[in-house]
Amino acid sequence: MNNSEAPLYLSAAEAAAELSISPATLYAYVSRGLVRSEPVEDGARTRRYRADDVRSLKNRRAPMVEGQGLKAADLPVMDSAVSTITAEGPIYRGVKATTLSETATFEQAATLLWDSKTSDPFAKSNMPVISPAMRKIMEATKDAPPIDRAVAVLSLATEADPRAYNSASEGRAATGARIARLVAAAMLQTEPSSDPLHKQIARAWAPGHKHGEDLIRRALVLLADHELNASTFTLRCAISTGISLYDGVIAGLVALKGPKHGGVGPLASRLVDQLMAGDVAAIVREKVSLGERFPGFGHMVYRDGDPRADTLFKALLNAGIDKRLASEIPQAVKEATGQFANCDYSLTVMRRSLGMPVGSETTLFAMSRTAGWIAHAIEQLESKTMIRPRARYTGPAPVSRR
Repeated sequence: MNNSEAPLYLSAAEAAAELSISPATLYAYVSRGLVRSEPVEDGARTRRYRADDVRSLKNRRAPMVEGQGLKAADLPVMDSAVSTITAEGPIYRGVKATTLSETATFEQAATLLWDSKTSDPFAKSNMPVISPAMRKIMEATKDAPPIDRAVAVLSLATEADPRAYNSASEGRAATGARIARLVAAAMLQTEPSSDPLHKQIARAWAPGHKHGEDLIRRALVLLADHELNASTFTLRCAISTGISLYDGVIAGLVALKGPKHGGVGPLASRLVDQLMAGDVAAIVREKVSLGERFPGFGHMVYRDGDPRADTLFKALLNAGIDKRLASEIPQAVKEATGQFANCDYSLTVMRRSLGMPVGSETTLFAMSRTAGWIAHAIEQLESKTMIRPRARYTGPAPVSRR
């Protein structure tokens, strides 16, 4: 059975076998909240177990990549209703992101993630407040990288917005929309707009491309959230101290910059430039023989292919892009390394195909992920708890004094 056919639930025997543990240990995991269980629908006393929890726990019990030492079982496990990760890609509050990307906009995906049901957070009148000091920052950072520019502007935004600490559920969602619009304006170097985000990005970076708006729209929805990755967990830790949503997004943006997270895009672009300049198969063989990595390939969660990448590739091929980018290169790397293309690579292909600026992969990723960060920030604030993990001390024993 491949991952696309993986069941949502497992029996106790199946779950225990998957984890190579006894039923008693499985029940202990359930009692600790590591694996969710529920009664079977026929009302019998037997229970079924969430397959995604079992798979996640199995991965957490394995050593982390690149010699990081710690096992993921030692990391916090948190309950969240925002999203989860399955073999079919992320699920946003019960809706498959891949399905949502067929028709939804970024704003619709964000509204779903924020669980906003009684009002429209993206109403045209709900625009960000920009103080004179913020405008000076925008001017002073006009030559800075987009994420750095957004961080600088956001650092003054809490004080400028009189509704920044509105704790009503719809008030927080409205603040989230103002943040998303402010982040987009800072990164695109435009005035804040109530236009759909995909239209703003296409207007700035892919003007005149007949497929630009639709492809950007799809990418924004696919990347809007991905459960507790590094930037989202960083944001949740920060927001749990009681800071504003604006400051929480700063934490997410800073974590995203890392080359092991959102910063992979530019590295994948360099790889594509190298491969497109010569014989793909020969270049891949040489890189493999030298032990070089392939940015944009492989994923800690999706071992049999990233559904987000597959969905975007399909749309790109339908738009008539160069098949070498979406087919030949991914196949050559997969055959040589066993690694599938991930969303970072597919985003690089879209960026190149639309003629968008180099480096805009990370910027678009950040604008999209703002939706998920705000959803997790709101959920964390509603929990009224502070995240305080404990460390397992591995240093020297204290010296006894006589």
